[in-house]
Amino acid sequence: MAKDMTLFWGSGSPPCWRVMIALEEKNLQGYNQKLFSFEKKEHKSAEVLAMNPRGQLPAFKHGDKVVNESYAAILYLEDQFKSQGNKLIPDSPAEKALMYQRMMEVLALNQKAGEFIYYNWRVPEGERHDSALKRHREALTAELKLWEGYLKASGGCLAGKNFSLADVAVFPNIAYVFRFGLCEEHYPQLATYYKCLKERPSIKASWPPHWLENPQGADTLKDL
Repeated sequence: MAKDMTLFWGSGSPPCWRVMIALEEKNLQGYNQKLFSFEKKEHKSAEVLAMNPRGQLPAFKHGDKVVNESYAAILYLEDQFKSQGNKLIPDSPAEKALMYQRMMEVLALNQKAGEFIYYNWRVPEGERHDSALKRHREALTAELKLWEGYLKASGGCLAGKNFSLADVAVFPNIAYVFRFGLCEEHYPQLATYYKCLKERPSIKASWPPHWLENPQGADTLKDL
């Protein structure tokens, strides 16, 4: 089955990582894959554009079916391979509703983390406006505290006691903020969640290769 699948991906990209985790969880190893460099703009190559006209990664294909958006891809994989690998959608209506809610909410975390990180990266220090920096900082801090509260009230995973598509969707973003120096002492629930799930086989198997090569990330978020 996996031999009919192709994934184009970029290292460290949360959307790409989601799909890779889902493939591991569904025991779909052995798929065709190709790593592209964002720095070299390879995601805008003709090869990627032929599968994903937006020039974005991941680009995923199963047989003649193309599913490029990461949320669509992980939902597709769970739907197509329900009886294979680990069950990723809970039976409980309450847990299922919570799963979908957390999956969608992580879009806000992704946006706010990106705004803060890329403002610091792309705007030279002498050209940064205190008001903009403060706005991005406060927005991200509030978002992180919200997730801290979610995890404090959870059963260990984001939609109950069992690993679900909520964790597939959210974990890469949590890993991303710790990669950029988020202080574990300031966010103990997020830190516990991160440390626990980073040892899960599907996550270890799909860990971004350039993170393995260079375990030391940035310190952009160390003071949040």
